[in-house]
Amino acid sequence: MLRPASAPAGVPDTRSPLLGEASAAETFRLADPALPHVSVRDLGITRGDGVFEGISAVRGRPQALDAHLRRLASSAAALDLPEPDLDAWRAAILAVCAALAAHPQIAVKAVYTRGVEGAGVPTGWVHGLPATDFRGLRISGIAVVTLDRGYRHDVAQTSPWLLQGAKTLSYAVNTAAMREAKRRGADDVVFVSSDGIVLEGPTSSVLLRRGNALLTPGTGLAILEGTTQGTVFDFARGRGLRTGFELSTVADLHSADAAWLLSSVRHAVPITAIDGIPKGVDRTLTDEINVHLAQVAE
Repeated sequence: MLRPASAPAGVPDTRSPLLGEASAAETFRLADPALPHVSVRDLGITRGDGVFEGISAVRGRPQALDAHLRRLASSAAALDLPEPDLDAWRAAILAVCAALAAHPQIAVKAVYTRGVEGAGVPTGWVHGLPATDFRGLRISGIAVVTLDRGYRHDVAQTSPWLLQGAKTLSYAVNTAAMREAKRRGADDVVFVSSDGIVLEGPTSSVLLRRGNALLTPGTGLAILEGTTQGTVFDFARGRGLRTGFELSTVADLHSADAAWLLSSVRHAVPITAIDGIPKGVDRTLTDEINVHLAQVAE
């Protein structure tokens, strides 16, 4: 499964008929994900020293693949990893999607690490599995709490070594934030900078509607570039809505006409409460966005 120098490996679901067959691509092979493949000395495991992308695919067609590959390369550059061979990654991702094309929706994860400690050779793999069914959540919505991320909104400029804005494997803080949300009786989190600027969710982008405009937190905030958010903006402009990036406070979040968390597999989930205060839902626009996201694939 593993190949040197930034080459990924395709790992289909265990039910795939392609298990054990050689891939047509020279840079990867398909492998049984139930078998061991990654060294216990891999720095992605021991130190979270690596990056990843989570990609949704509908009937074997990945969504926003170009945007995900660009973000993978950007995250790798932030960690000083060798430049990934994006053609090889694309081929591996498409192979996994093809192996699972019988499923209505799958979740694909592409992982790129610094490799085994001392070897100087990066590790890469791609894994796919049937996606969780989030259709009910897209209707019922979620309650969120706002949590202080502990950094100013300009941390990307003041402290780039903190790697805010890179999609790294170091997700312990994000999962801790989700546990804190559960303790507070909420479903998810909206991170806020220490100086009061809305940022993003642990695994999602924040989207607001204000009148005829769809807005997301401004650029330069050390947050991930939202691949799903980009797709939603394309849809919105085609519908005649204005789109933009804007610095927003928690008060702006409360006063917005509607708000969502956007992510690759969960799609657009409406926010129904913020810190215990109910939030109105734009049901029509929510449904239209999710129908679009289910249909758009490369």
